[in-house]
Amino acid sequence: MGIFFGIILIKSQAVSWFRIQEMFRFQSFHMYGIIGSAIIVGMLSVWLIKRFGIKALNGEAVQIPEKKFHWGNVYGGVIFGLGWALTGACPGPLFAEMGGGFYVVIITFFSAIAGTWLYGKFRAKLPH
Repeated sequence: MGIFFGIILIKSQAVSWFRIQEMFRFQSFHMYGIIGSAIIVGMLSVWLIKRFGIKALNGEAVQIPEKKFHWGNVYGGVIFGLGWALTGACPGPLFAEMGGGFYVVIITFFSAIAGTWLYGKFRAKLPH
């Protein structure tokens, strides 16, 4: 499934630095269309799961916990968005980008690892 998803990311140009820059410069609808369609599919999926009581493959009921607003999510989202805008790469498709031959994202990959490590180191001191 991961390989299939990576192919979709490459073919849809969702991992294209140029497409990501177009999005952050409000020059193209391409990435907004991809993200928007993913949001709609996710919303529809959650609604169907709740509406029809769909169970997991192992037969257990799917539990979707309520989420409370927290300012830490806003701060994290801003930092994530700045990193995405600066590098032109979201952490999700980094492996697809490397598999597609865009080896410069190795810098972004190691930056994501460093950011994860820093978060773990200072987690207790950060707003949650």
